[in-house]
Amino acid sequence: MIHIRCMRGADLPLVMRLKHQAGWNQTEGDLRRFLDLEPEGCFVAERSSEVVGTTTTCTFGTVAWIAMVLVDPAARGQGIGTALMRHALAFLEERGVRCVRLDATPLGRPIYERLGFVAQYELARFEGSPVMSENRSIQSSGSDLLDGLAAISPTQLEQLLDLDRSITGTPRRKLLLRLFDEQPEALRVLQTDGTVLGFLMARPGARAVQIGPCLARNGAGPVLFADAQRRYVGQPVFIDVPTENQAALALAGSMGLTVQRRLLRMCRGEPVNDRVEELWASSGPEKG
Repeated sequence: MIHIRCMRGADLPLVMRLKHQAGWNQTEGDLRRFLDLEPEGCFVAERSSEVVGTTTTCTFGTVAWIAMVLVDPAARGQGIGTALMRHALAFLEERGVRCVRLDATPLGRPIYERLGFVAQYELARFEGSPVMSENRSIQSSGSDLLDGLAAISPTQLEQLLDLDRSITGTPRRKLLLRLFDEQPEALRVLQTDGTVLGFLMARPGARAVQIGPCLARNGAGPVLFADAQRRYVGQPVFIDVPTENQAALALAGSMGLTVQRRLLRMCRGEPVNDRVEELWASSGPEKG
């Protein structure tokens, strides 16, 4: 008998165990963030009082993300993942969500398709340790224009949030401000004459630094990637890049990174169409 209930802080060690089994990159800090951002929308599945599966949701107005769909390997094939997904979808429907999105692994894709999710576009997860390279396209982008957090005014921070919404079609304010608060030194913003052209964030992971989100227009993308390359040279990193953004793919490769796996961005309901050419790196598979 499977029982699904809300995830609690006391469950995090058990959730981390499932995460470790899957070899994923999230930290306990990531899990606490999921709970803080959507305390009633994170769930565990129990069998005989033992946690055997998890999922999380995060709502941004009428758009929501589902993530961390994990099932204990010993309990797979018993419908637990599907039950968790149905529970999460019912929760989101009650809250008036019109579009549900997620990044699917090959293992999860068949489950999501049966629940009405359709493919939007693919992301390539790059991994490795950045190396310094002679890249003329980066050098010519004017990396001396890159400013850090201290140079951002409240007005420009609002510009950053507006830029993110215009590119992703999603009001991710609560997520970005939380990431900003956790890792202020990791934020880089490219601005010209007081106008924000792009930004890049990063956060520590269990296996590697997760670089992203990175959203940029008007030539800002190469500059932000160049800064990340310098800051994280020699460190293990992950970057999730939309495969339709050929410039971002090429620059990730020029850093000495290789594709570890591919994820499929999917949606259910009214589609939200990102400006993929301006999406240089996802924030990760949890919230797009």
